[in-house]
Amino acid sequence: MTDLAAFTALLAPEGQALLAALRDYDPAQELAVASRLRRDHPAELVSAALGQARLRQRAVAKFGAEDAYRMYFTPNGVEQSTRATVGSYRANRLKALGVGSVADLCSGIGGDALALARAGISVLAVDRDPLTAEVARANAAALGLDGLIEVRCADVTEIDTSPYDAVFVDPARRGGRGRIFDPEAYSPPLSWALDAARRAPRAALKIAPGIPHETVPDEAEAEWISDGGDVKEAVLWFGTEPGTRRATLLPSGASLTGRGLPDPAVRPVGRYLYEPDGAVIRAHLVAEVAEELGGGLIDETIAYVTADALTPTPYASAYEITDELPFNLKKLKALLREREVGHLTVKKRGSAVEPEEIRRKVKPKGPHSATVLLTRVAGAPTMLIGRPARP
Repeated sequence: MTDLAAFTALLAPEGQALLAALRDYDPAQELAVASRLRRDHPAELVSAALGQARLRQRAVAKFGAEDAYRMYFTPNGVEQSTRATVGSYRANRLKALGVGSVADLCSGIGGDALALARAGISVLAVDRDPLTAEVARANAAALGLDGLIEVRCADVTEIDTSPYDAVFVDPARRGGRGRIFDPEAYSPPLSWALDAARRAPRAALKIAPGIPHETVPDEAEAEWISDGGDVKEAVLWFGTEPGTRRATLLPSGASLTGRGLPDPAVRPVGRYLYEPDGAVIRAHLVAEVAEELGGGLIDETIAYVTADALTPTPYASAYEITDELPFNLKKLKALLREREVGHLTVKKRGSAVEPEEIRRKVKPKGPHSATVLLTRVAGAPTMLIGRPARP
């Protein structure tokens, strides 16, 4: 039975009953579960259902339980699809720009198409893989959005996007050997995706967050998006604000726009240390945060901002610093023992030492908590000790 045939069988009543029965199964018990189910169901169908149940459990982190247990996935689809919160943010931004229809090229299992449809946008979802396209079609039906989503199995390079208000392109950045770092080895190549974006009235092109700033086209806006503090993606927007650099933090939706400020000055460590969100760092907007905080850098190469006052900001986490010491594990161990620190958080930036190594060697013990930041201050390896700042 081919993969496509096995998936089609899952959509039939027997397959649906199996999936319902496997919703909360324990993967550690898979062998016993499979043996039991094969007494009453074809082995190929049981295998397909178990595989889909595993993928649904993995997908909960991206799509939430309510959607994930109704949706269908492929292994690559779970790995590469956009987190629902990020897809929803992007879709709502397109809606706010007046977009009513989108050609979603390289749509995969349809995660972005679902978000666009939920924002009230009609979508043409295109993928060249027959199984992936069928999964996207099933997802649109499962979530009641098939009236807004047309799924087409085709080569994206052959699609006429002129009837659509906008184009969304998410080139595949993983291959048989893992992550692809050469943009021209993406599928389709980045150069083709850029051409497709330039031809549309508006476009959003999803790219890796590590894209060098010098490769961002002049006519594009570049936005780095984090969710819960983790940088998830960068987007090149066309037809919005050319040359703009933006960092957007989810779930709050706080968005910081670059103003071309020079690098902040280096100054001594003050009472507070601020760790900018990863999207702020990727967007090269640490200077904007430092200006907002009235602070400076602790080292010209380190993205830690220090200030004497505590200023609330959505763009950085604040720590109150109690000690500044040259890097020395024996001194750190003695200080933590003296203060009875048993709950130790270790963070690093600009240090080769791994946090787990620190925890293993200092053996924290006691009722109190502390945060140790391993970094450089004015070029010197330094340990900053403190705690999360409270207003």
